[in-house]
Amino acid sequence: MRELSIQPSLRPAGPDTVAALLAWYDRERRALPWRARGRARPDAYRVWLSEIMLQQTTVKAVIPYFGSFLRRWPTAEALAAASLDQVLAAWAGLGYYSRARNLHLCARLVVERHGGRFPRSEEELRALPGIGPYTAAAIAAIAFGASATPIDGNIERVIARLHAIATPLPRAKPELRRLAQALTPARRAGDHAQAVMDLGAGVCTPKRPSCLVCPIAAWCAGRAQGIAARLPMRRVKPERPLRTAVAFVALRQDGSVLLRRRPEAGLLGGMLEVPSTEWTGTLPPLEEALRSAPVAGNWRTVPGLVGHTFTHFRLEATVCWAVVPADAPLTASADGARCRWIARRDLDAAALPSVMRKIVAHALRKA
Repeated sequence: MRELSIQPSLRPAGPDTVAALLAWYDRERRALPWRARGRARPDAYRVWLSEIMLQQTTVKAVIPYFGSFLRRWPTAEALAAASLDQVLAAWAGLGYYSRARNLHLCARLVVERHGGRFPRSEEELRALPGIGPYTAAAIAAIAFGASATPIDGNIERVIARLHAIATPLPRAKPELRRLAQALTPARRAGDHAQAVMDLGAGVCTPKRPSCLVCPIAAWCAGRAQGIAARLPMRRVKPERPLRTAVAFVALRQDGSVLLRRRPEAGLLGGMLEVPSTEWTGTLPPLEEALRSAPVAGNWRTVPGLVGHTFTHFRLEATVCWAVVPADAPLTASADGARCRWIARRDLDAAALPSVMRKIVAHALRKA
């Protein structure tokens, strides 16, 4: 990116700001697989799929998943025809698994209610599962050219710095939304939204904003006041609480691993898991924990813990493993209706979230 001169006097943000940002976007836009190229019209299915995947996830992590999904299910009709197990397995490792369930349900409803075409209005889009205010505005603006204003973390940061909003988040959200909407142009609203996203991702970054190459530095009150890097202000987050559990990796003599489907509602809903004790703040004594083992066996503890950080807590799991006969019956605590034996060679294709893959891998290294 070439360096831009910064004017000594601050200009009020307005149409000129938008024009400068769009001119920069035309030169510097990121080449992303879900973006339309040249003058091609954006595809609503691709926009929707990418926006769902990008929720709470980085662009770098999403790109290979997006490509894989698009190859397997290139349209809403194809995705709707897939089974939920197939979608969950393809999503495994991307996290926040309620998104995958809503993705599948949304595709089905788009086919059933809208003939496979995504509705154009924010209101209709928000009626679909998994589509909240941000995603609805992003689809409406990018795919259909509506004068809608999606607000994500990058956009909040750019607007807070542009207007020097010192009110901490989340209290500042209504004001940031109002200011962002005031800048949204009637034409090229989708390009404008993506331009602000790109600016926040590559120039107006969280810790070290590159003000010398910023196309809207001349209008930035945060830069003028020397406080841009400190914005937006945030409340101090409390430390995540710790939960603990004992996980049981049962290996059958034919090489299969016992897994259990989690309830549809709640954390990791519908995904496969390694049976375990309850995830609580206090680890039970091992003798007591073994009463929750899913099958009788000579259980051994694997040295070390498996840690995994979720949004609201951190889990540390003690892992036990045992080799059991092929005809070993499940215990009452296993909830056999939700259990299945899966061959080790099929584990990669199973709908196992990252934390469970860590647990299985930790046990298999010692088995």
